[in-house]
Amino acid sequence: MKYLFLLISNITFAQQTQFVDFKSVLGKIYVNTNEKTVSGDVDYYFEVLKSIDTIKIDAQNMEFSHLKLNGKSVNFINTQKQLQIIFPFKKGKNKLTFQYLAKPKQTMYFVGSEINDNIQVWTQGQGKYTSHWFPSFDDVNEKLVFNLNIVCNKKYQVISNGILKFKSGLDELSVWQYQMQKPMSSYLLMLAIGKFEKYYQKTKSGIPLEMYLEPNDTTKFEPSYRDSKIMFDFLEKKIGVKYPWGIYKQVPVRDFLYAGMENTSATLFNTRYVVDSTGFEDRSYTNVNAHELAHQWFGNLVTAESGKHHWLQEGFATYYALLAEKELYGEDYFYSKLYDSASQLKFASRTDTIPVLNAKASSLTFYQKGAWALFVLHEEIGDKAFKKAVKNYLKKHAFQSVNTEDFFAEIKKVSHYDLDKFSKVWLETTAFNTLQANSLLLKNKAIQMLFEVDKLKSISLAEKGDLLEKIMQSDVYFSVKEAILNQLKNEKWEDKESLFILALETNNVQLRQTVATLLNEIPEDFRTQYESLLEDNSYQTKEIALYNLWNNFPEQRIRYLDKSKTWMGFNDYNLRTLWLTLALSTSNYTEDNKALINELIQYSSLDYEANTRQNALEKLLAFKLINDVVLQNLVNATTHHMWQFSKFGRDNIRKLLKNPEMRVSLERIIPDLNEAEQFQLNRLLKE
Repeated sequence: MKYLFLLISNITFAQQTQFVDFKSVLGKIYVNTNEKTVSGDVDYYFEVLKSIDTIKIDAQNMEFSHLKLNGKSVNFINTQKQLQIIFPFKKGKNKLTFQYLAKPKQTMYFVGSEINDNIQVWTQGQGKYTSHWFPSFDDVNEKLVFNLNIVCNKKYQVISNGILKFKSGLDELSVWQYQMQKPMSSYLLMLAIGKFEKYYQKTKSGIPLEMYLEPNDTTKFEPSYRDSKIMFDFLEKKIGVKYPWGIYKQVPVRDFLYAGMENTSATLFNTRYVVDSTGFEDRSYTNVNAHELAHQWFGNLVTAESGKHHWLQEGFATYYALLAEKELYGEDYFYSKLYDSASQLKFASRTDTIPVLNAKASSLTFYQKGAWALFVLHEEIGDKAFKKAVKNYLKKHAFQSVNTEDFFAEIKKVSHYDLDKFSKVWLETTAFNTLQANSLLLKNKAIQMLFEVDKLKSISLAEKGDLLEKIMQSDVYFSVKEAILNQLKNEKWEDKESLFILALETNNVQLRQTVATLLNEIPEDFRTQYESLLEDNSYQTKEIALYNLWNNFPEQRIRYLDKSKTWMGFNDYNLRTLWLTLALSTSNYTEDNKALINELIQYSSLDYEANTRQNALEKLLAFKLINDVVLQNLVNATTHHMWQFSKFGRDNIRKLLKNPEMRVSLERIIPDLNEAEQFQLNRLLKE
């Protein structure tokens, strides 16, 4: 009872970090891709700062054995959430060793199958979830040096934080030894395992860049990683602090939960950003690339001590990513993005009651309003002072936790700017300061023109037509011309046709895509011009245009289908699944409908990523092309780790269950399902 009382007392009155300083850890782990488990030996090195009776290591649903403290057996409690070591610890250095086994329910994901020889394993520890696969610390303020020796099937590449010091093979297994030199929070620990090709570049400052792709995507290297080195060199110079981690890796993984994740020295990102040159126009990795890279300083080098100060990570990463894009695409792009986010924030402020300095703030608030706050501060105190403050802030608090006052302290050293007022306006209230935002936006000529166009909304097209045509023929940034087109939605076609023709003639991909989107009903006299969109260097434009043309001109359907029958689109096959749907919906197009249906069903299977599967399932369900295989694939969706896809599966099964015949069919396939699928389906059947 004594130990339990002291444990509760210490948790209540002090964080463990005030009593114990964990210095480093060596994990010698084995990842079993067949059993979907991770196990191994762990050596923790730590220093006790003040006497304490219980030390905690976060560990979710793990088994432990062979615990030794400084070489001797020690008592411990496994709560299934924590490993608690019971001992009258005194000041001094210690070594804790143990073995563990985990079958992670989250955070470590096993994608693909051994049968198809396309296994990938990857982790996502954002926040406090690494403790599901490696005994570690959910408290971001506990920073230590992580080193991992990973054992895995030798046919796979293994990627982790830090520098690969050693690799060896043993029978069917290989050992990969990764080392870090500096401390970091546990949530930034990562693993990625799979078959990858590796590409090298080196930055101006000598940092090695490693960029990975799956073997079948090697032709997409240039567009996928376009400008990576340029952005790295720019950010290192702009921030003014040398990149702190020695090496930088980027790895695309299938069915990743987010756009990207800034693990220390090794970013993981979603394969939707693996694109060819055409896909680059719609799904450029550039912003995500720059955002995750900026996190290597803002979030990894200095880490917000709590959720309240999360903007110090996301606001900074968003703003510096935008600065990198400004370097690539110019000021008009930069101000256009700020204008867009300002519009979002202004609209959200009507209902959003949570400000930036609150752990429960929305992503829009942390990312975009945080970035806007930095833009305002940057403009108000000047570039020289802002850069000096940021540089001093990062250097002073390197490899430590920070809060907003730490950043403000450095601003105060270089400027007399009223930070109290700034904080109240931009960080502590939910209202968006439109007046100040507009005054800064209007420094850009394209935004000045955008504001002028916006004032014309209430004026008749007859009065403003000549002016709009003049703007459309000018070299002003495309977003201004896009605003013009959006004003024409309710106008008669004959009155606005000339403006749409001018928009097409700009040959701007984004503006032409706006034309494709706005014209669901295509006049016959505009058909030829609209058909030119099928040639655009954009999969998204092609998708919109193909559907609209097929829908508007039934007599031309076969011609459109013949033209597009080899199109595949993005890596989620957006154009191919659309083509299959349209072909199946076109009378007398083909006598081999069964082959088309089978292909569509194949895209709904486990062989493909969630986005592809959902696209295919949506079309199969809409056209009532439902057999046992389709139902099994739909049920499997309910077990997927991506919540959007699993929700899609559940929602559609609920709809099917309203039909007695479909209920019978779903009940019939239960014996063919695995345990997880049976559990999910039975739960839905009982609702």
